[in-house]
Amino acid sequence: MANECACSAAPKLIFSCSGAADVGAISDQAARKLTREGMGKMFCLAGVGGRVSGIMKSTEAADGILAIDGCGLDCVKKCLEQAGFTRFVHLQLADLGLEKGKSPADDENVAKACEAARSKMAC
Repeated sequence: MANECACSAAPKLIFSCSGAADVGAISDQAARKLTREGMGKMFCLAGVGGRVSGIMKSTEAADGILAIDGCGLDCVKKCLEQAGFTRFVHLQLADLGLEKGKSPADDENVAKACEAARSKMAC
């Protein structure tokens, strides 16, 4: 059984980079792993960018939001900010020493990203 946080009834949402670079793949895989573990629910960043009403309402109602960016362009952070969201926790994989083009999307790097995300998402 997954370790679910019971801090509130509203879900914690996870938005990740899913870009073409290795760090985008790490971000995406970390978000999926965190979702499987019950730490939150991976949600659709494209829906936020497209201002899809249901996705926007769900995001507004979230108990917490984690943004995982793969590289220094900070696309996830910027997308959320441009949609008017300011209450979120940001994880930048470069801060963990993961470099674009030099960080394979392997179990070790995904685990490193998940560990950092778990500490940021603590209740």
